[in-house]
Amino acid sequence: MPPAADSKSPSSRLASPADAATPGRANAAPAASPPPAGPTPPADAAAPSSESPTPGGPAAPAFRADQRPPDTAARPTGPNPADLGDVPLTTNGNSPRSDNERSGRPHRSPTEPPGSHLRPTAPPGRPTPPQPGDAGDQQPGPNDNPPRSRRWRRGHRTDIPTATEAGATALPREPGRGHHRAAATAHRPAGATIRSPRADPPLGRRPVAPVGPPGHPELDGTDDPPEQPTRRRAALVALAAAATASAAALVAGLLSWSPEPADPVETVRPLTAVEAERLAALRVTNQRDVRAGVRVTLGAGGGRTELVGWVDWARPLVYLDVGGPGAGAERGLVQGTASTLLVRPDPAATPTPAPPPLVPPDDRWRLREAPAGSGLTAVRDLLLGLGTVRVDPPTPEARWLRREIVDDVPVDVLQAPLPVLQGAGSAPDRRPRLWVDRDARLHRLTGSLPDGTPVTVELARSDRPTLRPVDALGGRPGLPRALSDGEADRLARLPDRLRAAGGATLTVTAPSADVRGSGWLSWAGSAAYLSVVEADDPGRRTLVRARPGSVARLVVPAGGAAAPPLPAPGGLVRAAGRPPGDDVERLVDAALRGAASAVPAAAAVRVRDDRVADRAVDVIEVRGRLRWWIDRSGLPRRLELRTGRGVWVRLDLTPGRVPALPGAERPVRKPAKRR
Repeated sequence: MPPAADSKSPSSRLASPADAATPGRANAAPAASPPPAGPTPPADAAAPSSESPTPGGPAAPAFRADQRPPDTAARPTGPNPADLGDVPLTTNGNSPRSDNERSGRPHRSPTEPPGSHLRPTAPPGRPTPPQPGDAGDQQPGPNDNPPRSRRWRRGHRTDIPTATEAGATALPREPGRGHHRAAATAHRPAGATIRSPRADPPLGRRPVAPVGPPGHPELDGTDDPPEQPTRRRAALVALAAAATASAAALVAGLLSWSPEPADPVETVRPLTAVEAERLAALRVTNQRDVRAGVRVTLGAGGGRTELVGWVDWARPLVYLDVGGPGAGAERGLVQGTASTLLVRPDPAATPTPAPPPLVPPDDRWRLREAPAGSGLTAVRDLLLGLGTVRVDPPTPEARWLRREIVDDVPVDVLQAPLPVLQGAGSAPDRRPRLWVDRDARLHRLTGSLPDGTPVTVELARSDRPTLRPVDALGGRPGLPRALSDGEADRLARLPDRLRAAGGATLTVTAPSADVRGSGWLSWAGSAAYLSVVEADDPGRRTLVRARPGSVARLVVPAGGAAAPPLPAPGGLVRAAGRPPGDDVERLVDAALRGAASAVPAAAAVRVRDDRVADRAVDVIEVRGRLRWWIDRSGLPRRLELRTGRGVWVRLDLTPGRVPALPGAERPVRKPAKRR
């Protein structure tokens, strides 16, 4: 019998299977031989004590430093070492792990021979017989720990047996996994679990069930949690789903797309009862809405004229800015009423029109006399004619064409004649087309003016500012009311105050005749003397000598100061008088007659309060044709006269001393009484 080996000698001690598979150990022994034949002891037999081995018998099963026999050690907690690759544990409880194992390849050190990573195992259900040289009763030596390299990581095993080695049992395939689990071996009793101090598996890896005997639910995968996709797989699935949905939507859009027709399809039919009622109430609806923004295109192509502004059907009033390539000399501002059209030419204005200023300029307004049915006059008549106080009669020839959307509002396109465009022709193809919504509001109109010029009108129903007419059209609108006691007293005492003031310097503005004038007025002498210049003939001026009911005129060359010359020329002094003829002469005559008699309060109304020459005034209208602008002291600051064409002629007054005027009466001095 050979002598027994010294278990404490490193040279005579045999390495365990784990030591044989561990690279880097200097005292590693060859792989153990297969277990001897013989009966297998029962599973519940008592394990021989490692402290008193039987002489000549096999050594007791060896356990690593952190293992205990199943009958004395409690099942430790923590992750299963099989989760981390089935690696041998070091003396400090840590287990190395290689990069090859993390990538799914079996680990083998470059220095160990082929097949050294395999180890023999016993058939399933039987414990592995002890191997010769197992020193389970020895404490780990200083050389038992393999040196670590950069390729080693904690928690990795290298002694995984495979079916390619003799005596090795292939690991069962885990359902849904790409690697094998480690089977139970003799040095790991059934039911014992070795866990790494690492509490959680690495991020992105699924924990593996503990190792158990064959048929155990932890071994065959019946208790495995449902497999979860990795982040990369989830991202790929999401991208694929998005691409599929986008492709499906694109294909559906291409299949359902069809080119829009060049012109909307029209189905001409008579109006229904509801549509006929809306058409009849169209102009009444405009009158009820009071105002709207407008954009008018007159003509087409390079000769078109564009107008932008507002229309007030209640006043009535239009206020437009004229532009476009075909505007020509009409470029500028326009204000018009039903009977008057005032223009303020501005050749330097931009060709593209814009909404005019809400407070219009006060100067350079001229009365425009244009033939009806064309140009600005026709546009004015068309816009104001879209409002009325009475419902229109039924129109049997009206037709419904189609439905459209205008400014997000559904409208019906109707074709019907308009009273304001009766002269445009009665042919069906020349009748205006109206875009009317369900509330009988007009949004668009296309047609032809009486002279045949095409016109398009677009209405902005939400653009409704309060318009301010120029002074020639009455000025800022007010709320006329009866005079208060103080206002009636100032009006009754006006003649006395005028005679006491003596006279005033005057400036006359008459848009109706497009003239400007300046001079003096004497209430004490009942005379006026002024010089008037017409815009159409700036090379000469007219000298006017006025008395109540009589006017004398003399035309002289223009030159010198704007005021009339003093002393007055002899021809004007000798000229015979005649009744007032034009608007300026009638206005001056009304100013002179104001000092003759008082105006009854019942014949006057207060229109509004206003300011002139930095003074607060009350605008009092007498009998609908004469307006006195009286300040708080009772003196007039302005006098306006309404002409037959609806234009107000203005006379601005500055009370004060005046020179001796031709034709003025000399004051009669009464002789003093003797005492």
